[in-house]
Amino acid sequence: MATKHKSALGEVLKTSLPAVIDLSSQTITWLIEAIFIGHLSAAALGGVGIALQIILLTFTVVLTFVMGASVIILRYLGQEDRWNANHVFAQALVIGAIFSVIIFIIWYFGGASIMAIIREDEPIARIYGEQYIQTVALFSFFIVVNFIAVGIMRMAGDTLITMKINLFINTLHVFLSFVLIFGVGGFPRLEARGAALAAGVSHTLGSFLTLYYLRSRKSELFFSFKEFSRVNFQTVKRLFHLGLPTTVEQLVWAIGQLVLSFYAARLGIIALATHQVFLRIQSVLTMTFTGFGLASMTLVGKNLGAEDEHRAVHTGRVAGRVALITAVGIAVLLIAFRTTWMSIFTNNQDVVTFGASVMVVMAIIQIPKAVNIVFTGNLRGSADLTWLMWLAIGSVIFFETILAYLFTFVVELSLYGIWAVMGLDESWRLYWNYQRFRKRKWKRNSEFQQ
Repeated sequence: MATKHKSALGEVLKTSLPAVIDLSSQTITWLIEAIFIGHLSAAALGGVGIALQIILLTFTVVLTFVMGASVIILRYLGQEDRWNANHVFAQALVIGAIFSVIIFIIWYFGGASIMAIIREDEPIARIYGEQYIQTVALFSFFIVVNFIAVGIMRMAGDTLITMKINLFINTLHVFLSFVLIFGVGGFPRLEARGAALAAGVSHTLGSFLTLYYLRSRKSELFFSFKEFSRVNFQTVKRLFHLGLPTTVEQLVWAIGQLVLSFYAARLGIIALATHQVFLRIQSVLTMTFTGFGLASMTLVGKNLGAEDEHRAVHTGRVAGRVALITAVGIAVLLIAFRTTWMSIFTNNQDVVTFGASVMVVMAIIQIPKAVNIVFTGNLRGSADLTWLMWLAIGSVIFFETILAYLFTFVVELSLYGIWAVMGLDESWRLYWNYQRFRKRKWKRNSEFQQ
């Protein structure tokens, strides 16, 4: 039994560490981009930050097919049925290509209308946001299809390959961002539009690297042009059926985060800029924690597929302990160097001072957030997706929408109230997800095998 316990920790680390580097590289890139934009102005930081949240909100719909396909593909790979696994993979990419057209229309033609919702005291922030989202829209086909392909490859266990792809994309993104935002080396100074061009070009080139791996048979999956050229509606229905609860869960959560940003915008440009800095820092940390959550999802799912519930529960708990220890260490570093972290993002002294005081709250809530991400992954691995969906809906309605408004504007806690409520939300969901997993009340069915 002791060997099994040691092996469980080894499995968690082996699966999660490449995923941590992979996922964190994207958010670190957004963080560096935020640093560049923050040195333009607080308005630019706030406007582009909102635009990025809108883009990420859109991608929660695409997540339907990433999650639906991944659940099915993992089962086929476990059965060594690679033909069906590759068929499902190609169908997910077909739907992604179709969705990319709709997303282009929303981003390019609807970007200005969405940004107009923002209420803050510097309208120029909306202009920066419009420039960013409309420019990114031009690359929507490559961005969307590559997001789906890399997401499924990662969940299928190709974390080393997806790590290489994202390191290439994000290294190029950072380099181009510096050159195009500030106009270095003879290039024009494009500011927010330059940041968007950097993102679009790097993800487009990265999609060709993804295609190389998928055609070279170095991946668990193989991309078939024949399967990509036609739509199998029965397969699409299965993808939608399995992925929809996760999409609703993530969509509701993203809407909740957007609502909180609107609340921050009503507090003024200093609070909005501070809030966006916190979101960028938290996004990096979330990807680190998501690496552990992804490992727990994969390992729990495989152990349940092997009908070893005891092993599944043990592995899920080990992943939770690793996340807890990591989060405590991160919280200490955030609090100890909070003024330094804020100074990296902006030279606006008001933002630095205000942010340093609120960061204590932001740092502490990373602890329940990290462990909750792991237990959410545990439940996804057990296919308990509908539970997670309803828990997210209830939490966002009560915490992010109602309680956050009361704490921020009625009790007048300002940005402290917004982040305190986020901490309460994470703690509430952690409690219920832990109880659900501990009591093994997950979904026992075989719908993914239909």
